[in-house]
Amino acid sequence: MFSGFGIRAACAVMLAMSLAACGRNGSAQPAAAVAAIPVTTQIVQTTAWSDTLQALGTAKARESVTLTAKVSEIVQEVHFESGQEVNAGQRLITLRGDAQQAALMEAQAAFAEAEQLYRRQNELAQQQLISRSSLDTQRALRDSAEARVRQMRSDIGDRNVRAPFAGVLGIRQVSPGSLITPTTVIATLDDISRMYVDFQVPEAALASVGIGNTVAATAAAYPGRQFEGTVQTIEARIDPGTRAVTVRAEFPNADRELRPGMLLDVRLFRPERQALVIPEIAVVQVGRDSFVYRVKPDGSVEQAPVSAGVRREGKVEIVQGIAAGDRIVIDGTGKLRPGVKVAEAETHSRNGSGAGKAAQALQPARQG
Repeated sequence: MFSGFGIRAACAVMLAMSLAACGRNGSAQPAAAVAAIPVTTQIVQTTAWSDTLQALGTAKARESVTLTAKVSEIVQEVHFESGQEVNAGQRLITLRGDAQQAALMEAQAAFAEAEQLYRRQNELAQQQLISRSSLDTQRALRDSAEARVRQMRSDIGDRNVRAPFAGVLGIRQVSPGSLITPTTVIATLDDISRMYVDFQVPEAALASVGIGNTVAATAAAYPGRQFEGTVQTIEARIDPGTRAVTVRAEFPNADRELRPGMLLDVRLFRPERQALVIPEIAVVQVGRDSFVYRVKPDGSVEQAPVSAGVRREGKVEIVQGIAAGDRIVIDGTGKLRPGVKVAEAETHSRNGSGAGKAAQALQPARQG
């Protein structure tokens, strides 16, 4: 009978022989190949990038006014309808002015008499039949009568309310026969052929905003419709409370779809520049830290902390952490940890299928 020590020694020798045999026939090599994790990688390159600033803006008419009268009087005629488009200078309201017309006729008669008397005295003064001071007195009376005529004509003009500019009228608020005062609203008038949209831009982004920058806007009233305009004015002052500056963009509005007071989602396109842009799914977020998996020359990966910039449409700008020419993992980051080996998903799949075919070819030989 063999002793216990002899049996253990024999088993150790047989195990060593088995391992040596496995090493010689190369059965450990496929296991090493399978250890590489299939992922999708990409080489980082600079590309043209135009990031945007997003804000909420309110639409305003290019010109807007609330129409009122200068005097208190009875409405004699209304010359417009609600929602009507009018031209500049078009008469909208006529107020009663019989007394003013009578006063104008009286003033015109007084002026005609003063003018005629002045001409007669001027002839006499040229013949030195009256003094120069008498002529000057009559000239002053003539000028005063003329000024009275102009005053009455202006008073009559105040009884005709006209459109100060071309635009679209709002809902009519008065009717013939109603008494109106300078505080009575007749209607609103807006020039909406072109619209202004005011929105706020953070102080930190002020340097990248300039006159003529392209602006796009969307409105809840028109799903899928995008309005395009340009930056026209940048406010000279920064609001010390919000640390933001007001930017005004101008939008053409030939179809009259934009209305004053409408809320718009505004995107300001800043000048195009070169930047490192990668797919957003490549960035791994752990708490406040962001990193990507960078592939080293030996095929293993390492974590590269990055600082992300603007994100848009599934892409993100990388401000710091990687450089052009680095190979990073795009898809499959959830299976990785620093130091593991990776392989391209397609290459790994082809290698795996080849190894499977080789294994199937070896099975008959083993059975034999």
